[in-house]
Amino acid sequence: MPQSSLSPPGAFTRYQKFVVGVLAFLQFTLVLDFMMLAPLGPLVIPALHITTAQFGLVVSSYAFSAGASGLLAAGFADRYDRKTLLLLFYGGFMAGTLLCGIATTYAFLLFARMVTGVFAGIVGSVSFAIITDLFPLQMRGRVMGVIQAAFGASSVLGIPVALVVSNRWGWNGPYLMIVALGTAAGFVIRGYLKPVDAHLKLQPDRNPLHHLIHTVTNGRYLLGFMATGLLSIGGFMLMPFASVFNVENVGLPVERLPLLFLATGLFSFVSGPLIGRACDAFGKIRVFAFGCAVTIVMVVIYTHLGPNPFWLLLIVSVVLQVGIFSRIIAASALTSALPVPADRGSYMSISSSLQQVSGGIASLIAGVVVVQLPSGVLQHFDRLGYILVGTTLVSLVLMIRVDRRIVSEQGPGEIDTAAVVAK
Repeated sequence: MPQSSLSPPGAFTRYQKFVVGVLAFLQFTLVLDFMMLAPLGPLVIPALHITTAQFGLVVSSYAFSAGASGLLAAGFADRYDRKTLLLLFYGGFMAGTLLCGIATTYAFLLFARMVTGVFAGIVGSVSFAIITDLFPLQMRGRVMGVIQAAFGASSVLGIPVALVVSNRWGWNGPYLMIVALGTAAGFVIRGYLKPVDAHLKLQPDRNPLHHLIHTVTNGRYLLGFMATGLLSIGGFMLMPFASVFNVENVGLPVERLPLLFLATGLFSFVSGPLIGRACDAFGKIRVFAFGCAVTIVMVVIYTHLGPNPFWLLLIVSVVLQVGIFSRIIAASALTSALPVPADRGSYMSISSSLQQVSGGIASLIAGVVVVQLPSGVLQHFDRLGYILVGTTLVSLVLMIRVDRRIVSEQGPGEIDTAAVVAK
């Protein structure tokens, strides 16, 4: 069925709700681990005596290592039960996060972020492959909306708590908090998630190298890869220095950072599932186009802010989040229809790799473009906004082409997915 259907299917089954819930929690820990380094920037930079460029490298090292591991794992991603892969690499993610929790030097933190990224990239791709296996395209907008609500949850619950913990026990403390939460989640997955192995019966070629080459060179998938990579560059452009910009340029007291994240995160947490429902009801490409329009307007406003009251910064941040979330949720649901069942693990691994590498490139660009003056004020932050506007426009063109291809081909592979769900 074309993605533009206005009649989304019925409610989730009890097991489907469990799957969505547990994957959303894993996404929460992944997002929190990645996102909280930016708001911890005002504490980490002086504590480790590093520059903004070095801090940008710490952020991007996670992304680059995640990208490399995702690409290397693509050839093997469809050869094993997805539950087994999920547990294996989530355990590695926990180990890397623990290293971040005991890091005391710049070099050690850089190494720890690389280790964490190696495993996190694969966890994310396996999670999205499971979603694509177990839910038909007509339900994926709602699923992606709940999963992406993890961003809001990390802001509502995780980042404020992480900032409070860091203020009391140091910037390392939040990473130890994630280890405790993630370990408990791992035991739940091990005990209650059923094997996800229907794709194993569909493999035409078990050679990992051949499988990787087939996926990378498949013309059907290349368009999705380009759209995903470009979308990620824009999505991560402002993140590394947003907190520093809010404090130094807009004049937000450091003590009020948790309140800003709490307010914007709460709105994102509520709006994520609503945006997902809109994707299934009104069409994913329409929601994506709406998100692009909102993003372009609000990012120009945000990156040109000077000293302003808290309420204005809050309004701008909330509306900008709506635009960003609309793009992410709609794009995730739409591009998930591109791979056929036998290639989903490989496609998601490569897609995740592109997202991470693109995010790393964005962080490096931000670290080079932005300059922090002796007074603490950031210069050239507005230039990042102009770059984001450009990537948003191009990504819209690419996603329109993705949508047309999916509609014209009637979503091949969705019959197999529906069969898996029914089974």
